Amino acid sequence: MDKIKKILAPTDFSKLSQAGVRYAIEFAQAMGAEVTVYHVVGYDEIMHYRGDVEDSVVPPYKLHAPYQLVHKGELALSRFIKYNFSDLTPQVKIREKVELGKAHQKIVEEANKEESDLIVISTHGRTGLSHMLMGSVTEMVVRTADCPVLSIRPQPEKKATQKVAAAG
Repeated sequence: MDKIKKILAPTDFSKLSQAGVRYAIEFAQAMGAEVTVYHVVGYDEIMHYRGDVEDSVVPPYKLHAPYQLVHKGELALSRFIKYNFSDLTPQVKIREKVELGKAHQKIVEEANKEESDLIVISTHGRTGLSHMLMGSVTEMVVRTADCPVLSIRPQPEKKATQKVAAAG
């Protein structure tokens, strides 16, 4: 097996995707590899970047040119990395990249283009009807990627339990 030198870590900025990116960065640190944290601005995300413009003023598809969406995604990715991984960033070479398109296709294309040795991606762990309706970017990446894919399922948050001491 060849040494892992390049890791692609896709993110959708969700709390769940943080687990995959963190794992990728920690893994890269242990292996002496570099990480590309990668975000795909999906066509469905246009609504998230609209700002304060009312729906009735301008049709949503005319609000931003693609380069504006990518630029806003780049700013969001920089903030995402700074606020969530600043404890790890000094020890690992991290590249940031944002593109517009269909997430699963762009992730696989980027991994091929950059000759990534590994893709580390979070999964939401949906099953049943919600999986059928929403689809799974992770599943599509696993099925179509040329390199190995490590799917990270974030651990559920543990709820704090209170112990009540009986008065004696």
